Formats: sequence, C-alpha cells, structure tokens
Amino acid sequence: MTQIILLSLVTGFIVGLLFTGLKMPLPAPNALAGVMGIVGIYLGHIAWPHLIKLFS
Repeated sequence: MTQIILLSLVTGFIVGLLFTGLKMPLPAPNALAGVMGIVGIYLGHIAWPHLIKLFS
C-alpha cells in the first residue's frame, strides 16, 4: 500500500514538472476543489457498501 502511495506521489510530481516545464496548464482543478473531489470520491467508495446493506 505504501509503495502505491509513493508511486502516485512521484508520478504526480513528474507530471507537474513536465507540464510546468512545457508551460502548459496543470491537468487538474485548483488545489482545494481537486482535494475535495478526491475526498468525495473516497467517501462515496466507503458509503456504497453501507447503503447497499441499508436498502437490502
């Protein structure tokens, strides 16, 4: 699990370097909106099994 997190961080860092070096806009929403989107996706992932159990 830690390896996946580190690989994701390194990949994101490299993409950030490349896009900035090529003077292109970053392929992500602004910082807070992006983080909140990821949090929402994670919360939906966590809530799904509970909702299925609740309505089954």
